[in-house]
Amino acid sequence: MSISVRLHELPEPLLEFGGAGEFTDPKVGLREAGPYDLRFGNAARNTNIRLGLVGPQAMLLKARNWFSTCMGHIESTMKNIDQYPHYPGFESVFRCSLSLSSRWENTISETSLKEAISEKVDALAFEKVLQLYSDAIKRLASQEFSKPHVIICCLPEEVINRCWSIKNQVVKHTSKAKKISQQLNLFEVLPEVEETAEDLLNRDFRRALKAKAMECQIPIQIGRDRLFVGVERGGQDAATRAWHSSIAIYYKAGGIPWRLRSNGPETCYVGISFHHLYTTTNRHLVRSCIAQAFSSDGEGFAIRGANIPWDAKQDRNVHLTEKQAYEMGEKILENYSDRTGMTPQRVVIHKTSAFNEDETEGFRTALANIPIVELINLAPTDLRLVRHGEYPPKRGTLCIVNEANSYLFTTGFMPSLGTYPGPHIPAPLQIKSDQPIDVEKVAIDVLSLARMNWNTSSTTSGFPVTLFFARQVGGIMAEYGDREPHTSFRYYI
Repeated sequence: MSISVRLHELPEPLLEFGGAGEFTDPKVGLREAGPYDLRFGNAARNTNIRLGLVGPQAMLLKARNWFSTCMGHIESTMKNIDQYPHYPGFESVFRCSLSLSSRWENTISETSLKEAISEKVDALAFEKVLQLYSDAIKRLASQEFSKPHVIICCLPEEVINRCWSIKNQVVKHTSKAKKISQQLNLFEVLPEVEETAEDLLNRDFRRALKAKAMECQIPIQIGRDRLFVGVERGGQDAATRAWHSSIAIYYKAGGIPWRLRSNGPETCYVGISFHHLYTTTNRHLVRSCIAQAFSSDGEGFAIRGANIPWDAKQDRNVHLTEKQAYEMGEKILENYSDRTGMTPQRVVIHKTSAFNEDETEGFRTALANIPIVELINLAPTDLRLVRHGEYPPKRGTLCIVNEANSYLFTTGFMPSLGTYPGPHIPAPLQIKSDQPIDVEKVAIDVLSLARMNWNTSSTTSGFPVTLFFARQVGGIMAEYGDREPHTSFRYYI
């Protein structure tokens, strides 16, 4: 039996910024045209971002020095300037100022921190350190006037080593072995974007701290030595670190760095995933559904849906009932309307596992008044393509086999960078749907949404933002408990 293979190389997605022109690289767009929300005028945007700092005195000094450096030009020391350009300075990039002040700082006692870290029981050390940082955040967040827009939580390496993740020794060895095996793998192993069973055995300090900050209704960012002083061998240079951290700060302070190119009807993009949750009342373990939704402007919000009784036999084969899918669809539309003041004309729902009949019926019934509804399954595959020459297939290569199976390479050679920024042969995502779709349009959506991660300036993500943060969002919601979480994506990334 003959097999037909058709390849189509899709163009790099275009992004819109504050001024004229469209760009494929966020760093170039910000440098040349400024952030997208410049279009709204200064009255509608934050022109002076107040940055709060919490941590021990030595770390606060490093943070002050680092962010003072970020206010000016930073030369790149990397060979590939196209991929790692110079950093022009915060005000030059975002057309707003970054303010530091002692009144937006809260120092954590070195003695108290050492006492907490020295606790022999991992869980107790974790909780005590978490409480020290949580209390410091609360003090800054409770300021009546001019409180910070974003708080940087400065973590010394002692905290990272002791509390970053607490787990038993068996899991530590398993994780280490898995990491080594992946490093030796010739083929790309796509990262887990959804929660795994192993996550149940771990507790993540970063997620726990973000859940605490959510209670105070203030976004935070983690600051470590590798950000402030670049201590890691082979790590990022100062210009690259400045690009990444400043974009995240600008977004968390309420800004819109860039958006998808406006092309077609008003669209709501959604990612559906599941995470483990212990209920507060009876401590039952359930699988809770979450939806990560994004408007055409890129503004994101996270919604918790139904709880599903946990069953060890489920593995990842977890599904919503028709009623649960219907209710989630209604919540998505309600939240979208509240945030944008309009109803989308198109809803695209991504999921890494297949939609079953109940989910399909529930979502389509809830979205019956939406002109275009697409239920898209994006699944990692074992398919690989190897081409002649030094580099793998281009990012954006769409491979259609027998006119029935579609595979999209979301990583690969990038002509704009002149290289492939990865060590392994790229792995594509398979695109499936319950109804006939314009596969090329769906693929362009996926490539574009992979550029909508406002937590970094990188252009190399292999997953759309609808799914990229699923594991992280689920972990923070699990720490937050079964209370109704805040929906703004600024609290989660």
